[in-house]
Amino acid sequence: MSKPPTLDPPVGARAYRLRTERGDFAVVDHDVEPGLPRKGVVLLLPGFTGSKEDFHLLHQPLAARGWRTVAVDGRGQFESDGPGDDESAYAQRELARDVLAQAAALGGAGPLHLLGHSLGGQIARAAVLLDHSPFASLTLVASGPARISASQQARVKLLHDALAVMTMEQVWEAIRATDPPEDVGGPGGGGGQDHLRRRWLAHKPAQLLATGRQLCTEPDRVAELAALPLPFHVLSGAFDDTWPVPLLDEMAVRLGAHRTVVEGAEHSPNVEQPLRTAEALADFWDRTPTRTD
Repeated sequence: MSKPPTLDPPVGARAYRLRTERGDFAVVDHDVEPGLPRKGVVLLLPGFTGSKEDFHLLHQPLAARGWRTVAVDGRGQFESDGPGDDESAYAQRELARDVLAQAAALGGAGPLHLLGHSLGGQIARAAVLLDHSPFASLTLVASGPARISASQQARVKLLHDALAVMTMEQVWEAIRATDPPEDVGGPGGGGGQDHLRRRWLAHKPAQLLATGRQLCTEPDRVAELAALPLPFHVLSGAFDDTWPVPLLDEMAVRLGAHRTVVEGAEHSPNVEQPLRTAEALADFWDRTPTRTD
């Protein structure tokens, strides 16, 4: 749902395919500057209709604080392959197992922190509930305790119904015809640039259908998550229609989580206020102790 300004990797980053026991995943990897001590690694998971490019504006400010960042396209997202018509391949447990495989592939590079934006937060939550041991912390960015709001459920249903009878290209053109010019760019996204069209067309329809259904039916698993021995961070913009901010406030209390509200941002603080977001993220990771269990 974010609006990355470009699909080109930022200066200093590498785009490549991360090899794991569950297949290869497209990533953008930005390490710290030579000579600067690396504090650890962060695995970044994008949201619904999003991609690894949603984190482009975070890489350099986080690298300057000593953090290597690895943003990934999940299975069937943009440049990571996946079946186009088999929704079972995108069951939440399967996507969570992919995250654990990605973590294993990055193992040994320092403490590994996990961050998920929106849908990516719910997949990250599912991953740590399967196995929290690879991770030093979990950050949920604009990602709530259960299913999305009624208004967003309605939008996801419209997409589901459209994909049942239209191609991805036809859906894109329908969005362009109905959205205000400044908001063209896919469901929940904007911009109207060719790069957003290219990203949209590369998504697998089955991935959108399966994960859209997950967003509309996700149960509340906060109590399970709170029982884990992990530090948590709940970060959001000051307004969010997908999960209202008071709901995110309450979730943070239930988790005993650190809470950050980024002023001037809505559902995608990573794009809308990247410097403030990066500062808050780095501050949290800097004071998170390395786990020994």
